Amino acid sequence: MNTALQQNAYQNSQTAYKQASVETSSPEKLIIMLYSKAILLLHQTEKAFEEKKLEEIHNNLLRVQDIITELDRTLDMENGGEIAQNLRELYRFYYMETIKANVKKDPSFLRPVLDFLEAFRNVWIEAARISRLGAK
Repeated sequence: MNTALQQNAYQNSQTAYKQASVETSSPEKLIIMLYSKAILLLHQTEKAFEEKKLEEIHNNLLRVQDIITELDRTLDMENGGEIAQNLRELYRFYYMETIKANVKKDPSFLRPVLDFLEAFRNVWIEAARISRLGAK
């Protein structure tokens, strides 16, 4: 098998694995996955800023914005009360920070976004752990 076919087969299996992982994950796990992907992209973006890779910066930040939008969509505004409203405001604020970083090509806007996402991912990890313990 030639290298291109091997690589294509590998990519197809990776895509299938990721899709199966998403389709079989709990809602908590999916939210943690979203946070983790945004964090990974922001770390890659910081590196891209250092290397002055403008297209990579732009593309990564668009993906982070998509993830923040998706996290916002998961909020239960009817039952979430003040917590959901506060989270919505935080998501919108950090979404705008990624836009500023992209437009101004200034990585200083990203550190607060990264800190927020890491902190909330950790909260979700702990909540999922507690939930699993309670289910046993």
